Amino acid sequence: MKPATGRKGPPRLVARFVAISWRDLAVSFGPILLIAVAAIWVAVRLIQPAPPSTLTISAGPEGSTFWTAAQKYKEILARNRITLNVLPSEGSLQNLKRLSDPNSDVDVGFVQDGVAPAQASGGLMSLGSVAYVPLAIFYHGPTIARLAEFKGQRLAVGAEGSGTRELALALLKANGIVPGGSTKLLPLSGDDAAEALVSGKVDAAFLAGDSAQPAVMGKLYRTPNVQFYDFTQATAYTRRFPYLTELTMPMGAFDLGKNLPSAPIHLVAPTAELVARDSLHPALSDLLIEAAREVHGKANIMQRAGEFPAPLAHDFPISDDAARYYKSGKSFLYRILPFWLASLADRLLVVVVPLIVLLIPALRLVPSLYAWRVKSRIYRWYGALIAIERSALSEYSAAERASLIERLDAIEESVNGLKMPLAYADQFYVLREHIGFVRARLTQSRDIQRDAPDEKDAGSPPPTPPTPSAANEAAEIGETPEDTGRKP
Repeated sequence: MKPATGRKGPPRLVARFVAISWRDLAVSFGPILLIAVAAIWVAVRLIQPAPPSTLTISAGPEGSTFWTAAQKYKEILARNRITLNVLPSEGSLQNLKRLSDPNSDVDVGFVQDGVAPAQASGGLMSLGSVAYVPLAIFYHGPTIARLAEFKGQRLAVGAEGSGTRELALALLKANGIVPGGSTKLLPLSGDDAAEALVSGKVDAAFLAGDSAQPAVMGKLYRTPNVQFYDFTQATAYTRRFPYLTELTMPMGAFDLGKNLPSAPIHLVAPTAELVARDSLHPALSDLLIEAAREVHGKANIMQRAGEFPAPLAHDFPISDDAARYYKSGKSFLYRILPFWLASLADRLLVVVVPLIVLLIPALRLVPSLYAWRVKSRIYRWYGALIAIERSALSEYSAAERASLIERLDAIEESVNGLKMPLAYADQFYVLREHIGFVRARLTQSRDIQRDAPDEKDAGSPPPTPPTPSAANEAAEIGETPEDTGRKP
């Protein structure tokens, strides 16, 4: 009779083979998907919104140089479907005040260097300098070599709030002339200051900006008893006031035939900066600098062609976008595509590039993670199999053997219920083969213990074999060794 093995019956094979284990694939791809979603979220948070279609610029008095320049900006930006609203102003100080006011709708404005207090640059940035604003001083009387010699005279220093007045007061203060002293500082500017000088109502007129255009200066230069002040200390002024630049009015600038002026005249000039809020969209920054290059890039008596706009920032830090533009020009997309399409593509790249950088190496890990997930369902049983096999090689009781067989049956039942991709069917059957191998070792160990002699039989002496002589004698008479042993 065949001894019982402890098994209830042959195990049922209910394993299922599928083309792909979607659960393992989801677990393998899930972390990568979460990382991609997080990357998209970060990119969307950091991405620049679409550039606005409307901008507002604070220019200057109507009809002034900067008002005219702003009107040209408006035409240029309209080519790219950007509407520029031009607001008139009293000058640089009002432009700066509007830019600094968070409740103002002004996005950009012209500001003369030297008029902004140190604390006014917060939240504002420069797109670069767009022009020189030379200071021209005309006066009556004998030649004057230093500004200090104007002390006690009547001086037209510009209207209240104008950049001309701020610059004139700063230079006069450096020479010991301050408001409230013996020197009369009159708020006259432009044509009013020139007429007052010609009529003798003032002794000197400080002119800058529109009132210091070559035509105006040439007219005053030809006026009898009016002299053009030569800044012989121009170098010292530029060292004392870093926002000033030393300029030279060349010989013959007003009249080549008559050689007027007959000698070079030294001037000092701040620059006018195109100042914007730091929230200005980078794409609009490029458009404004392009417009400035078209409007201010031509040569005149005081500047060379292409000298402006330039990244000459004094009162305000140059913006990162402007610095990038001056260094390398427009980006590739804006050079080859229309503005609106380039803007869209530029924003999409902010999302697409991080995804590509993250997903390409991450997707290469998915097959390895997927294989590890599937194989782990097979490899996890080998630890239990090794433990059972080791127990089978040692001495154990019948109850322990039954327990080992039950454990092996449980393992086999669990393995037979696995859901495996077809690509890993070979490893599934290898595992089942190893389970059978352990079962065989367990059965072999049981048979060895069953066939081994009992401890009692092992302790009794073996039967004594017959002596050779007795065996020979028995053979001669035809008896077997057993019969010989039974004789009395």
